[in-house]
Amino acid sequence: METKWFVFLLGLIAQGLFSARILVQWYKSEKSRKLESPLSYWILSLAGSMVFFAYGWFRDDFSILFGQFITYAIYIWNINAKGVWKRFPLLARAFIIVFPFLVLATMLSDVPAFFQSFLKNDSIPMWLVLLGTAGQTIFTLRFIYQWIYSVRRNESMMPVGFWLISLIGSGTIICYAVLRRDPILILGHLFGFVAYARNMMIGIMASRNR
Repeated sequence: METKWFVFLLGLIAQGLFSARILVQWYKSEKSRKLESPLSYWILSLAGSMVFFAYGWFRDDFSILFGQFITYAIYIWNINAKGVWKRFPLLARAFIIVFPFLVLATMLSDVPAFFQSFLKNDSIPMWLVLLGTAGQTIFTLRFIYQWIYSVRRNESMMPVGFWLISLIGSGTIICYAVLRRDPILILGHLFGFVAYARNMMIGIMASRNR
């Protein structure tokens, strides 16, 4: 029972960090009447991702871990694009970079057990794993899109397409979370869904006023 509450707390902290990043970004975008990509969004994203790694591991949830592995480096890239990454202490940077590989090494230390617990978990049917993974893949594509868009402009930016992909991915994950009865994912993505829609509106209106 104590372990269950500890895992729930980890998920709550992670979603709290992810929700905080959305609030900060949304507030700054509303204030400037254009889509903003604040440094705080990326720092909160990185912190939330690290906690979410632990949550996904304890939940035996492959779809959660899959999404975090892909976006992790993009968070660091955006922090670096803001000129802040090198201000982090060297040991902190080393730990942040090594952390996902430590998780991966732990998962793959016993490959048969990994497939048994993550991909063939009796409590999660394969079709549901695939649904969750599809949602995370779509949700992750937004950051790949954002990264490509920003690299081409040599600046950290959050275009309208980022928020459109966010809406599609978030909707899929909400369906997955309802089926898995995961209140952490449901609460986190319901809140985000509103912010994603509003950011799309801000971006469209800003482009029309140019």
